[in-house]
Amino acid sequence: MKNILIISLCALAALLLFSGCGRSKKAAEAAKAQAKADSIEMARLDSIKAADDAAKEAKAMALLATMGEEPVFNIVTTMGTIKVKLYKKTPLHRQNFAKLALTGYYDSLLFHRVIYSFMIQGGDPLTKDPAQAPRYGTGGPGYTVPAEFVPEYKHKKGALAAARRGDAANPMKESSGSQFYLVQDPISCASLDGEYTVFGETIEGLDVIDKIAQVETDQRDKPLKDVRIIRIELDQ
Repeated sequence: MKNILIISLCALAALLLFSGCGRSKKAAEAAKAQAKADSIEMARLDSIKAADDAAKEAKAMALLATMGEEPVFNIVTTMGTIKVKLYKKTPLHRQNFAKLALTGYYDSLLFHRVIYSFMIQGGDPLTKDPAQAPRYGTGGPGYTVPAEFVPEYKHKKGALAAARRGDAANPMKESSGSQFYLVQDPISCASLDGEYTVFGETIEGLDVIDKIAQVETDQRDKPLKDVRIIRIELDQ
């Protein structure tokens, strides 16, 4: 009887082991199939995004080709619209800002640095990700724009200028590839003349700049409540 019981237990163990191996094999095959499906779907989505980006690029280039010397753009924000004119004597900054705007680069970015009686700053792509908050102000498209200092372009109220890294790391005073600021107080910003490239001015919406400048901020000058750029569009 004891021998029969041992044989039966061994047979049951073998059956369970075989059954477990079968389930493990099926699970592995299912996981492999799912991974393949996920890879195909990711490739499909990447292809769609690439096609969409190419279409945006083509449309932007067509608009750039017909754009006037001093085009006007609407910076549409969650607190109102700021209408800016880009200067013809700063062509590198004009073309760069226009291209980024027309391809949707600025869509959904934050004004991440706001200082009352000074200026409001935005254009950092890292601000799309709240997890990157400690790094806000360091992002960009991966290139800089050579400085274009024009004596007649001052840091007046509503001036549009390019942010940049400090002199020690950036002796040529090259501009950030995407970050910009709008002057709220020309007196406080006067010392920036000839140090930061001014490439445009506000022609409507100075009150919006004032409203944004007055929002409550934390110790890093980041608004406690997000102030977002919805889009920047060519005024047509």
